Amino acid sequence: MSNIRHAPQAPTRARVLAPGERIDAHRHDDHQIVYAGSGVLAVTTDAGTWFAPGTRALWVPAGTAHAHRAYGHLDLHLVGLPADDNPLGLDTPTALAVSPLLRELIRAYTAAPEDTGPERARLLAVLRDQLRACPQQPMRLPTAADPRLAAVCALVHADPADQRTLAALAAATGTGERTLSRLFRSEFGMTFPQWRTQSRLYHALRLLADGTPVTTVALRCGWSSASAFIDVFRRSFGHTPGRYGRGG
Repeated sequence: MSNIRHAPQAPTRARVLAPGERIDAHRHDDHQIVYAGSGVLAVTTDAGTWFAPGTRALWVPAGTAHAHRAYGHLDLHLVGLPADDNPLGLDTPTALAVSPLLRELIRAYTAAPEDTGPERARLLAVLRDQLRACPQQPMRLPTAADPRLAAVCALVHADPADQRTLAALAAATGTGERTLSRLFRSEFGMTFPQWRTQSRLYHALRLLADGTPVTTVALRCGWSSASAFIDVFRRSFGHTPGRYGRGG
């Protein structure tokens, strides 16, 4: 990332982003929790892109340069925490599962950021307790360092419906299949099929947030049928993709 803006304090507030609106690369001296109550949020760092629908929040550690992009109308909630207040003990960006209780705590805490009363302090204490109980979720598309791996990733990103095997993609980029398989595991910590599913889900979330019908999303992103897509989506996010069409 270049031209990174330094904003020392991570704000606590709620704001709305229009579809496609961006917040350019910046960093804080504080930690930040980022949650999208509607739409889909993509947060990009040098290490990759994290994506979060309404059942996920993103933990952005202090000092991490990051940029935001909205897909669909984004109801964005930001919670800043001092650098010495790390209830998760995490020093890398991480996606977190958001329970209904944590969701309402985040919404309530960001509704009146100027409030300094004791009730709000107790609200933050409960929010921090809920954060500690959050399961971590692998909702990241890592950035490839090796140019051979980056070339294959670019092909898949360009056409999520591409059904070519790793062997065919290796041939198309002039790289050995074994080499690519090793790179997926060493750089990303996952197999090629696992990574391609993550990539397809990322593209699917973007399309859903823009109001694309579920069946169309399924076919554009490489699933053989809407039912196959719905099954993978439900297992990944805990709800069906149809809720996006209902504005959920």
